[in-house]
Amino acid sequence: MHSWVEYLSARWLSASLITVCIFAFTTTAVAQPYVTDSVCPDDAHAEFHACSLEAAKTYNPPRTADGHPDLSGFWRRRGAGYESLQEHEANIDDNGGPSLVVDPANGIVPTQAWAEAKRRQNRMEYVHQNAVCRLTGVPMSMFMAGIFQFLQNADYFLVQSEEVHTARNIPLGPRDHVGEDISLWNGDSIAHWDGNTLVIDTTNQSAQSWLDQRGRFFSDEAHVEERLTLIDDNTIHYQATITDPNVFTQPFTIAYPYRRNTVDGFEIWEEACFENNVLVADQLKGIGYEVYPGMTGDEARRLRAAWEVEQNIPEQSN
Repeated sequence: MHSWVEYLSARWLSASLITVCIFAFTTTAVAQPYVTDSVCPDDAHAEFHACSLEAAKTYNPPRTADGHPDLSGFWRRRGAGYESLQEHEANIDDNGGPSLVVDPANGIVPTQAWAEAKRRQNRMEYVHQNAVCRLTGVPMSMFMAGIFQFLQNADYFLVQSEEVHTARNIPLGPRDHVGEDISLWNGDSIAHWDGNTLVIDTTNQSAQSWLDQRGRFFSDEAHVEERLTLIDDNTIHYQATITDPNVFTQPFTIAYPYRRNTVDGFEIWEEACFENNVLVADQLKGIGYEVYPGMTGDEARRLRAAWEVEQNIPEQSN
Protein backbone atom coordinates (compact mmCIF):
# COMPACT_ATOMS: atom_id res chain seq x y z
CA MET A 1 0.00 0.00 0.00
CA HIS A 2 1.40 3.39 -1.00
CA SER A 3 1.26 6.42 1.25
CA TRP A 4 -0.90 9.38 0.33
CA VAL A 5 2.28 11.43 -0.08
CA GLU A 6 3.51 8.99 -2.74
CA TYR A 7 0.06 8.89 -4.37
CA LEU A 8 -0.25 12.66 -4.57
CA SER A 9 3.33 12.93 -5.78
CA ALA A 10 2.57 10.52 -8.62
CA ARG A 11 -0.59 12.41 -9.53
CA TRP A 12 1.33 15.70 -9.51
CA LEU A 13 4.09 14.20 -11.63
CA SER A 14 1.83 12.81 -14.33
CA ALA A 15 -0.36 15.91 -14.39
CA SER A 16 2.64 18.24 -14.56
CA LEU A 17 4.27 16.41 -17.44
CA ILE A 18 1.03 16.31 -19.39
CA THR A 19 0.40 19.99 -18.64
CA VAL A 20 3.75 20.91 -20.23
CA CYS A 21 2.60 19.20 -23.44
CA ILE A 22 -0.80 20.88 -23.59
CA PHE A 23 0.01 24.41 -22.43
CA ALA A 24 0.26 25.86 -25.93
CA PHE A 25 -2.92 24.09 -26.94
CA THR A 26 -5.01 25.19 -23.97
CA THR A 27 -4.17 28.83 -24.64
CA THR A 28 -5.42 28.54 -28.22
CA ALA A 29 -7.97 25.96 -29.29
CA VAL A 30 -9.76 25.18 -26.03
CA ALA A 31 -10.26 28.86 -25.21
CA GLN A 32 -12.13 29.55 -28.45
CA PRO A 33 -15.82 30.60 -28.31
CA TYR A 34 -18.72 28.22 -28.73
CA VAL A 35 -22.46 28.72 -29.21
CA THR A 36 -24.33 29.25 -25.95
CA ASP A 37 -27.78 30.05 -27.36
CA SER A 38 -29.67 26.75 -27.44
CA VAL A 39 -33.10 25.23 -27.08
CA CYS A 40 -31.51 23.39 -24.12
CA PRO A 41 -29.02 25.93 -22.70
CA ASP A 42 -28.31 24.23 -19.36
CA ASP A 43 -25.08 22.22 -19.26
CA ALA A 44 -26.17 20.44 -16.06
CA HIS A 45 -26.31 16.95 -17.48
CA ALA A 46 -29.57 15.58 -16.06
CA GLU A 47 -31.46 18.76 -17.00
CA PHE A 48 -29.85 18.87 -20.44
CA HIS A 49 -30.64 15.21 -21.05
CA ALA A 50 -34.33 15.57 -20.18
CA CYS A 51 -34.67 18.75 -22.25
CA SER A 52 -32.90 17.18 -25.25
CA LEU A 53 -35.13 14.12 -25.36
CA GLU A 54 -38.12 16.44 -25.76
CA ALA A 55 -36.44 18.86 -28.19
CA ALA A 56 -35.36 16.03 -30.50
CA LYS A 57 -38.98 15.03 -31.06
CA THR A 58 -39.77 18.19 -33.05
CA TYR A 59 -36.43 19.44 -34.41
CA ASN A 60 -35.77 18.93 -38.14
CA PRO A 61 -31.96 19.02 -38.53
CA PRO A 62 -29.97 20.17 -41.58
CA ARG A 63 -29.19 17.20 -43.79
CA THR A 64 -26.44 15.89 -46.02
CA ALA A 65 -26.90 14.98 -49.67
CA ASP A 66 -27.86 11.43 -48.65
CA GLY A 67 -30.67 12.72 -46.44
CA HIS A 68 -29.19 12.09 -42.98
CA PRO A 69 -28.67 14.74 -40.27
CA ASP A 70 -25.47 16.71 -40.80
CA LEU A 71 -23.34 16.40 -37.64
CA SER A 72 -20.20 17.77 -39.28
CA GLY A 73 -18.27 20.66 -37.77
CA PHE A 74 -16.15 21.57 -34.76
CA TRP A 75 -17.72 20.91 -31.39
CA ARG A 76 -16.81 21.65 -27.79
CA ARG A 77 -17.63 19.02 -25.22
CA ARG A 78 -19.48 20.48 -22.22
CA GLY A 79 -19.16 17.62 -19.74
CA ALA A 80 -16.39 17.18 -17.15
CA GLY A 81 -15.92 13.45 -16.68
CA TYR A 82 -12.15 13.05 -16.93
CA GLU A 83 -11.59 13.20 -13.15
CA SER A 84 -14.84 11.49 -12.19
CA LEU A 85 -18.06 10.45 -13.92
CA GLN A 86 -19.86 11.41 -10.72
CA GLU A 87 -20.29 14.87 -9.22
CA HIS A 88 -16.97 16.38 -8.17
CA GLU A 89 -15.23 19.67 -7.47
CA ALA A 90 -12.83 21.42 -9.83
CA ASN A 91 -9.18 20.36 -9.72
CA ILE A 92 -6.09 20.19 -11.93
CA ASP A 93 -7.72 17.64 -14.26
CA ASP A 94 -11.03 19.35 -15.08
CA ASN A 95 -13.46 22.07 -14.03
CA GLY A 96 -15.65 19.82 -11.92
CA GLY A 97 -19.42 19.70 -12.14
CA PRO A 98 -22.48 17.52 -11.72
CA SER A 99 -22.53 13.80 -12.45
CA LEU A 100 -22.48 12.74 -16.10
CA VAL A 101 -24.62 9.76 -15.08
CA VAL A 102 -28.27 10.39 -15.97
CA ASP A 103 -29.48 6.81 -15.51
CA PRO A 104 -29.72 5.76 -12.72
CA ALA A 105 -31.25 9.05 -11.65
CA ASN A 106 -29.15 9.30 -8.48
CA GLY A 107 -26.06 10.02 -10.62
CA ILE A 108 -24.09 7.14 -9.11
CA VAL A 109 -22.25 4.58 -11.25
CA PRO A 110 -23.99 1.27 -10.29
CA THR A 111 -20.82 -0.66 -9.45
CA GLN A 112 -20.92 -4.14 -7.96
CA ALA A 113 -19.49 -4.34 -4.43
CA TRP A 114 -16.38 -6.32 -5.40
CA ALA A 115 -15.70 -3.92 -8.28
CA GLU A 116 -15.99 -0.91 -5.98
CA ALA A 117 -13.33 -2.49 -3.76
CA LYS A 118 -11.20 -3.08 -6.86
CA ARG A 119 -11.71 0.53 -7.97
CA ARG A 120 -10.31 1.79 -4.68
CA GLN A 121 -7.35 -0.55 -5.06
CA ASN A 122 -6.78 0.71 -8.62
CA ARG A 123 -6.31 4.27 -7.40
CA MET A 124 -3.53 3.24 -5.09
CA GLU A 125 -1.67 0.80 -7.36
CA TYR A 126 -2.05 1.95 -10.96
CA VAL A 127 -1.85 5.08 -13.08
CA HIS A 128 -4.38 6.29 -15.60
CA GLN A 129 -3.66 5.23 -19.18
CA ASN A 130 -3.26 8.81 -20.38
CA ALA A 131 -0.32 9.34 -18.02
CA VAL A 132 1.68 7.18 -20.44
CA CYS A 133 -0.14 8.44 -23.54
CA ARG A 134 -2.19 5.35 -24.31
CA LEU A 135 -5.55 5.53 -26.08
CA THR A 136 -8.56 6.24 -23.92
CA GLY A 137 -11.22 3.81 -25.13
CA VAL A 138 -14.97 4.26 -25.58
CA PRO A 139 -16.79 6.27 -24.33
CA MET A 140 -13.91 7.99 -22.52
CA SER A 141 -12.35 9.34 -25.72
CA MET A 142 -15.56 11.33 -26.30
CA PHE A 143 -15.18 13.38 -23.11
CA MET A 144 -11.40 13.43 -22.65
CA ALA A 145 -10.67 16.31 -25.01
CA GLY A 146 -12.22 19.76 -25.21
CA ILE A 147 -12.63 20.17 -28.96
CA PHE A 148 -13.74 17.59 -31.54
CA GLN A 149 -14.28 17.59 -35.28
CA PHE A 150 -16.98 15.39 -36.78
CA LEU A 151 -16.95 14.53 -40.50
CA GLN A 152 -19.30 12.20 -42.33
CA ASN A 153 -20.34 10.76 -45.66
CA ALA A 154 -22.68 7.95 -46.62
CA ASP A 155 -20.20 5.27 -45.55
CA TYR A 156 -18.23 6.60 -42.55
CA PHE A 157 -18.45 8.85 -39.51
CA LEU A 158 -15.10 10.34 -38.49
CA VAL A 159 -14.23 11.71 -35.04
CA GLN A 160 -11.05 13.76 -34.69
CA SER A 161 -9.75 15.09 -31.39
CA GLU A 162 -6.78 16.94 -29.97
CA GLU A 163 -6.29 14.30 -27.25
CA VAL A 164 -3.64 11.55 -27.39
CA HIS A 165 -4.00 10.76 -31.11
CA THR A 166 -7.68 9.91 -30.70
CA ALA A 167 -9.33 9.35 -34.07
CA ARG A 168 -12.32 7.12 -34.78
CA ASN A 169 -13.20 6.16 -38.35
CA ILE A 170 -16.54 4.43 -37.86
CA PRO A 171 -18.20 2.54 -40.73
CA LEU A 172 -21.90 3.10 -41.35
CA GLY A 173 -24.25 0.34 -42.32
CA PRO A 174 -24.72 -3.32 -41.50
CA ARG A 175 -21.68 -5.45 -40.77
CA ASP A 176 -20.52 -7.86 -38.09
CA HIS A 177 -18.12 -7.02 -35.30
CA VAL A 178 -14.64 -8.51 -35.50
CA GLY A 179 -14.05 -11.90 -33.88
CA GLU A 180 -14.22 -12.30 -30.11
CA ASP A 181 -10.49 -13.06 -29.90
CA ILE A 182 -9.57 -9.60 -31.22
CA SER A 183 -9.30 -6.72 -28.74
CA LEU A 184 -8.59 -3.09 -29.61
CA TRP A 185 -7.84 -0.01 -27.49
CA ASN A 186 -10.89 1.82 -28.85
CA GLY A 187 -12.82 -1.34 -29.63
CA ASP A 188 -14.68 -2.17 -32.82
CA SER A 189 -17.35 0.44 -33.60
CA ILE A 190 -20.21 0.15 -36.11
CA ALA A 191 -22.72 2.96 -36.73
CA HIS A 192 -26.23 3.21 -38.12
CA TRP A 193 -28.99 5.80 -38.26
CA ASP A 194 -32.05 5.48 -36.05
CA GLY A 195 -34.23 8.25 -37.47
CA ASN A 196 -32.32 11.46 -36.74
CA THR A 197 -29.95 9.81 -34.27
CA LEU A 198 -26.55 8.36 -35.09
CA VAL A 199 -26.13 5.15 -33.08
CA ILE A 200 -22.62 3.75 -32.55
CA ASP A 201 -22.25 0.21 -31.24
CA THR A 202 -18.84 -0.69 -29.74
CA THR A 203 -17.47 -4.04 -28.56
CA ASN A 204 -14.03 -5.74 -28.48
CA GLN A 205 -12.31 -3.20 -26.23
CA SER A 206 -9.08 -4.24 -24.56
CA ALA A 207 -10.40 -2.76 -21.28
CA GLN A 208 -6.92 -1.47 -20.43
CA SER A 209 -8.31 2.01 -19.84
CA TRP A 210 -10.30 3.46 -16.96
CA LEU A 211 -13.60 5.26 -17.24
CA ASP A 212 -12.18 8.10 -15.15
CA GLN A 213 -9.32 9.07 -12.84
CA ARG A 214 -11.12 7.51 -9.87
CA GLY A 215 -10.16 4.04 -11.12
CA ARG A 216 -13.58 3.03 -12.50
CA PHE A 217 -13.14 0.21 -14.98
CA PHE A 218 -14.99 -2.27 -17.18
CA SER A 219 -14.19 -5.68 -18.62
CA ASP A 220 -13.34 -6.64 -22.18
CA GLU A 221 -16.89 -7.99 -22.54
CA ALA A 222 -18.44 -4.53 -22.12
CA HIS A 223 -20.89 -3.25 -24.72
CA VAL A 224 -21.22 0.50 -25.33
CA GLU A 225 -24.01 2.18 -27.29
CA GLU A 226 -23.53 5.87 -28.13
CA ARG A 227 -26.29 8.10 -29.49
CA LEU A 228 -25.66 11.51 -31.12
CA THR A 229 -28.67 13.69 -31.90
CA LEU A 230 -28.86 17.29 -33.12
CA ILE A 231 -31.45 19.15 -31.04
CA ASP A 232 -30.85 22.53 -32.67
CA ASP A 233 -28.46 23.84 -35.33
CA ASN A 234 -25.59 24.19 -32.84
CA THR A 235 -26.15 21.57 -30.14
CA ILE A 236 -25.64 17.81 -30.13
CA HIS A 237 -27.13 15.63 -27.41
CA TYR A 238 -24.59 12.90 -26.67
CA GLN A 239 -25.38 9.87 -24.56
CA ALA A 240 -23.60 6.56 -24.00
CA THR A 241 -24.94 3.46 -22.28
CA ILE A 242 -22.38 1.05 -20.82
CA THR A 243 -23.48 -2.55 -20.27
CA ASP A 244 -21.16 -4.93 -18.45
CA PRO A 245 -22.79 -7.40 -16.02
CA ASN A 246 -19.31 -8.48 -14.91
CA VAL A 247 -18.71 -5.11 -13.22
CA PHE A 248 -21.98 -3.19 -12.88
CA THR A 249 -25.32 -4.06 -11.29
CA GLN A 250 -27.19 -2.64 -14.29
CA PRO A 251 -26.49 -0.76 -17.53
CA PHE A 252 -25.92 2.95 -16.92
CA THR A 253 -26.09 6.01 -19.15
CA ILE A 254 -24.06 9.21 -19.29
CA ALA A 255 -25.12 12.30 -21.23
CA TYR A 256 -23.87 15.83 -21.93
CA PRO A 257 -23.93 18.52 -24.68
CA TYR A 258 -21.59 19.30 -27.52
CA ARG A 259 -21.79 23.00 -28.45
CA ARG A 260 -20.67 24.16 -31.91
CA ASN A 261 -17.40 26.11 -32.18
CA THR A 262 -18.03 29.49 -33.83
CA VAL A 263 -14.57 30.62 -35.02
CA ASP A 264 -14.08 30.98 -38.79
CA GLY A 265 -11.08 29.01 -40.00
CA PHE A 266 -10.75 27.12 -36.73
CA GLU A 267 -8.53 24.04 -36.73
CA ILE A 268 -7.61 21.41 -34.17
CA TRP A 269 -4.08 21.54 -32.79
CA GLU A 270 -2.95 18.06 -31.87
CA GLU A 271 -1.74 17.46 -28.33
CA ALA A 272 1.38 15.46 -29.17
CA CYS A 273 1.93 12.56 -26.80
CA PHE A 274 4.16 9.55 -27.33
CA GLU A 275 2.45 6.21 -26.75
CA ASN A 276 3.91 4.26 -23.82
CA ASN A 277 5.76 7.38 -22.68
CA VAL A 278 8.83 5.70 -21.17
CA LEU A 279 9.97 8.71 -19.13
CA VAL A 280 6.70 9.04 -17.24
CA ALA A 281 6.19 5.28 -16.89
CA ASP A 282 9.68 4.76 -15.43
CA GLN A 283 9.29 7.62 -12.96
CA LEU A 284 5.93 6.32 -11.76
CA LYS A 285 7.22 2.76 -11.50
CA GLY A 286 10.12 4.09 -9.47
CA ILE A 287 7.75 4.93 -6.63
CA GLY A 288 5.81 1.68 -6.91
CA TYR A 289 3.06 2.33 -9.43
CA GLU A 290 2.19 0.29 -12.50
CA VAL A 291 0.22 1.00 -15.66
CA TYR A 292 -3.26 -0.49 -15.39
CA PRO A 293 -3.19 -3.94 -17.10
CA GLY A 294 -6.89 -4.23 -17.95
CA MET A 295 -9.64 -6.64 -16.96
CA THR A 296 -11.01 -9.64 -18.85
CA GLY A 297 -14.49 -10.99 -18.28
CA ASP A 298 -13.07 -14.24 -16.92
CA GLU A 299 -10.85 -12.37 -14.49
CA ALA A 300 -13.77 -10.23 -13.33
CA ARG A 301 -15.87 -13.30 -12.60
CA ARG A 302 -13.03 -14.94 -10.67
CA LEU A 303 -12.42 -11.82 -8.62
CA ARG A 304 -16.10 -11.49 -7.85
CA ALA A 305 -16.33 -15.12 -6.71
CA ALA A 306 -13.24 -14.75 -4.53
CA TRP A 307 -14.55 -11.53 -2.98
CA GLU A 308 -17.91 -13.14 -2.20
CA VAL A 309 -16.17 -16.06 -0.47
CA GLU A 310 -14.12 -13.65 1.61
CA GLN A 311 -17.25 -11.69 2.50
CA ASN A 312 -19.13 -14.96 3.22
CA ILE A 313 -21.71 -14.00 0.62
CA PRO A 314 -23.46 -16.79 -1.35
CA GLU A 315 -22.53 -16.80 -5.03
CA GLN A 316 -25.08 -15.14 -7.28
CA SER A 317 -25.58 -15.56 -10.99
CA ASN A 318 -25.68 -12.62 -13.37
